[in-house]
Amino acid sequence: MTRHLLLVAAVAVPMMHGCEKQGIDGEQNVGKPTVALVMKSLANDFFSRMAEGTREHHAENHERYELIINGIKDESDLTQQVALVEQMIARRVDVLVLAPADSKALVPVTKRATEAGVIVINIDNKLDAKLLDEAGLSIPFVGPDNREGARLVGEHLAGVLKPGDSVAIISGISTAFNAQQRQLGFEDAMKKAGANIVSIQNGDWNQAKAGTIAAALITEYPDLKAILCGNDNMAIGAVAAVKQAGKSGYIDVVGFDNIDASHELLMNGDMLATAEQYAAKLAVYGVEYALQILATGERPADRKTPVTLITAGELR
Repeated sequence: MTRHLLLVAAVAVPMMHGCEKQGIDGEQNVGKPTVALVMKSLANDFFSRMAEGTREHHAENHERYELIINGIKDESDLTQQVALVEQMIARRVDVLVLAPADSKALVPVTKRATEAGVIVINIDNKLDAKLLDEAGLSIPFVGPDNREGARLVGEHLAGVLKPGDSVAIISGISTAFNAQQRQLGFEDAMKKAGANIVSIQNGDWNQAKAGTIAAALITEYPDLKAILCGNDNMAIGAVAAVKQAGKSGYIDVVGFDNIDASHELLMNGDMLATAEQYAAKLAVYGVEYALQILATGERPADRKTPVTLITAGELR
């Protein structure tokens, strides 16, 4: 019995058992693998773009695979994301493309998926290498070098700083590998520039929390010259705090992800820079690699995807 399910954009279609099933367009589909994409918060524009890019790829390649797309409401809702992966195991999908909300908490359920015969591709946020090794897992990571991307953003910021200038970093969720790597990339650039990093705090990818942190930083450090944020949502919160404090033009803000909501801020100078990691293509890279593994049986290995600096100049 082959394993099949057709569910696109979280709209369910009854499971079809046997060697044939009905496709969206009514044609008989034979032997197509089912790919499940499980992401972080769909309220985040980055993951909305990721979902849309994957839907478009599926529409152009519907004869190659079937698709399930799911995401959690809140970036920190680890329980819900684990539950989503458990559901995909129960539905007997062939491939799981996973953007884990936490690098450690998702390892056990990932192991259960591989034990159930699911090919797992890790995207966006890398699973913890030590825990994977302890679990005897070899899960390929398909995604950008977050440290490199953050370093590019930080180096651009360094061009408007002087040695000794005070800067602060608002990082993402502390247990997320990409948050850790972006923080390190910011630190690399600021240390090289001779800037004084006065504070590093976790904003948990949350706009409101980052805004509260930024407001406190501005009060505590009157000579603060820049705030480096681990994603654009947090940068938007920091920009609001800078404006509220009457510090626009005095405190520069940078982010990461190049979401649509950051573009106006970049164009009018409220944000100095961000990083593009091609959200619309990121899951597609994972899907294509999984289909290749299914077709060839090759041993999975990590694959690096692009990340580039984005400033107002690139948007004009």
